[in-house]
Amino acid sequence: MAFLDDTLEVTTRRHGDVTVIDINGDVTTFADAKITEAYTAATNAGAQKLVLNFHHSNYINSAGIAILIRIVTSCGRNGQKLAMSGLNDHFQKIFRMVGLSQYADIYETEEQAVAALSSA
Repeated sequence: MAFLDDTLEVTTRRHGDVTVIDINGDVTTFADAKITEAYTAATNAGAQKLVLNFHHSNYINSAGIAILIRIVTSCGRNGQKLAMSGLNDHFQKIFRMVGLSQYADIYETEEQAVAALSSA
C-alpha cells in the first residue's frame, strides 16, 4: 500500500520582477501550509508576477488541486499574473481537466514562463 509523501520543499526566488515558487515533492494536503505560506510571503513582498515551478513534482491529488485553485483565485483577486512551468504529462492532463490552464498560462520551462511574464 502506498502512502502519501509529506516531504515537500517550497522555496521562493526572484528573477527580476518575477517571483518563482519552486515546489519540490508531492502536491497533497501536506503541501497546503507550505505553498500558501510561500504565496502569501511573495504577495506581502509586493510580487505581481508569479511562476509556480513544478519541475520536481510528480504527484498531485484532489487536495493539491484545491490548493492551486485557491492560489489562482487569490492571484485573480490581487491582480497578479500567474504562470506554471515544469508540468509533467500527468499534471498537464489534470490541469486541463479541472480548468486551471484557463486561469494560468502553462510553459514547458521556468525560463519560458519568466520570459513571458517579464515582457507582460
